[in-house]
Amino acid sequence: MEGIKNKVVVITGASSGMGAATARKLVQLGAKVVLAARREDQLKTMVQELGDNSMYVKTDVTRRSDLDNLIKQAIEKFGQIDVLWNNAGIMPISFFDEGLVDEWDRMIDINIKGVLYGINAVLPHMLKRGQGHILATSSVGGLKTTPGIGVYAGTKFAVRAIMDTLREEVAQTIKVTTIYPGATQSELGHDITSPKIKAIYGNLQGMPKMDEEAIANAVIYAISQPGNITVNELVLRPLGQTR
Repeated sequence: MEGIKNKVVVITGASSGMGAATARKLVQLGAKVVLAARREDQLKTMVQELGDNSMYVKTDVTRRSDLDNLIKQAIEKFGQIDVLWNNAGIMPISFFDEGLVDEWDRMIDINIKGVLYGINAVLPHMLKRGQGHILATSSVGGLKTTPGIGVYAGTKFAVRAIMDTLREEVAQTIKVTTIYPGATQSELGHDITSPKIKAIYGNLQGMPKMDEEAIANAVIYAISQPGNITVNELVLRPLGQTR
């Protein structure tokens, strides 16, 4: 795709799942990717696989300094950043009466603050260049909530509000895209500890799920559009998922 070739794309949450699948496709299409996550061993393996058009920066998105360093290193290596995808997120869902407050705090730190820190780190660079594209991963849980996902949905509603406001503020120069995935075959949800959720959903097994390629294709669609076209929202669900 001509719209992808030579673009520099920074991806958080890139060591596995949707982020890793998208990075692989982007490199195949001629993009340069900067992979960010906490698990350095997996990042190293990814870069060995992807070659010279990739690099990694070990990054904890709950630390503002880590996001600042990620953007700095990406620019030093590739000269510019065309796209930032704030993709890192966790989903240890639970019911309010279980009181898993530490998990609530972690979701707020990663799912909300991680997006804000990424925007803050890259926006001055993009505004100076007069172009760029910022994406973030929300969830269909950011469109409609259900029992058991209150805090997770709250973080994803927040991403929706943050990104839509950002779009209105920078619409003249910067593209802004929010992605709302439904159930996906990924590590998301592997950290669920709630006995109630496990009893009801069995670790989310057996429900319809998309493969990671579906999300990768959606991201590539969004960032491959001509310069005067911006895809603001993409909602994807597997066939059979109703909520």
